[in-house]
Amino acid sequence: MKVSLKLEKFEFKGISPERPLIMAGPCSAESEEQVMETARQINQYGVKIFRAGLWKPRTRPNAFEGVGKEGLPWLRRVKDEFGMYTATEVANVKHVYDALKGGIDIIWLGARTTANPFAVQEIAEALKGVDVPVMVKNPVSPDFELWIGAFERLNAVGITKMAAIHRGFSTYYKTLYRNNPQWEIPIELKRLLPDLPIITDPSHICGGRELLFEVSQRAMDLDFYGLIVETHCNPDKALSDAQQQLTPEGLHKLLGKLVLRNPEIQNNVILSTLEELRHEIDKYDDKLMEIFEHRMGVSRKIGEYKKQNNITILQTGRWDEILRNKIEQAAKKGLSEEFIIKVFRAIHEESINHQTKVMNE
Repeated sequence: MKVSLKLEKFEFKGISPERPLIMAGPCSAESEEQVMETARQINQYGVKIFRAGLWKPRTRPNAFEGVGKEGLPWLRRVKDEFGMYTATEVANVKHVYDALKGGIDIIWLGARTTANPFAVQEIAEALKGVDVPVMVKNPVSPDFELWIGAFERLNAVGITKMAAIHRGFSTYYKTLYRNNPQWEIPIELKRLLPDLPIITDPSHICGGRELLFEVSQRAMDLDFYGLIVETHCNPDKALSDAQQQLTPEGLHKLLGKLVLRNPEIQNNVILSTLEELRHEIDKYDDKLMEIFEHRMGVSRKIGEYKKQNNITILQTGRWDEILRNKIEQAAKKGLSEEFIIKVFRAIHEESINHQTKVMNE
């Protein structure tokens, strides 16, 4: 895939351009008192971008859906009293107009909005001619092109100060996370668009506090640009997503533990050692390609035999047996169950494709 965007640096006056860029604040703006107290506390820890949801797209109609534009003056107070930038989510054109009129500095598109090209296009057209930074969360499902498409739509109307928010993806199978991070997707985004900053949202990935540091550190190890962390002055009393929000002090402790590694290698000895290890990896990858080639050759023979004997391609009992067997082997070899499931599902799908071709010949 070839992608080209016109981008300017996602930087803000008075904030160091060095990573990590930190955005923090409550999932939802609930009251003026809650907003101001949370902002006061995180500001004293050096956070300069305050995030708070005003419009909350919820799955069920009776859930708290945010205070709406009533909260805009509260965020204006945050700017005026603490000198912080403010950020909020918009899901439709009216939200855009209200947010801009209310003085919001940064807007973002949520996962549900990114998943709807019509909504993205309408928001993009509403932003035409407006100089405002826009962040785009990945869509709910792991649809890479849908995420790319949102940036292209915004870029087409002149939005050049953009960032991606990696908040994880919904899955039909259970994982440790509320939303599976699927790191390979933001990694591919970084490969295709190296100048597009990626900001990880550990709060929505984790769904709880226990794994927040692990996910945040992983994002830093991958050289992602920043973090957007839900932070509340009294998270246990929060009206939405209470279990995944930190106290300002908790945020301070998390950020203090982060290890920031060098993205560039300047030591020749280290570089030489890494090149040797990478060469070794390349040899194993070449062997894997040969193994895949031979395995799919056998799959074609199986397809031919099934065709001759009028047998269906899919044999679910056999597939279940393979998966159970490989998961057991993975545990003994120090490989994660999630990795093995992904690999063998991909192999199984490719095997079925080869057998299908044989059936149709």
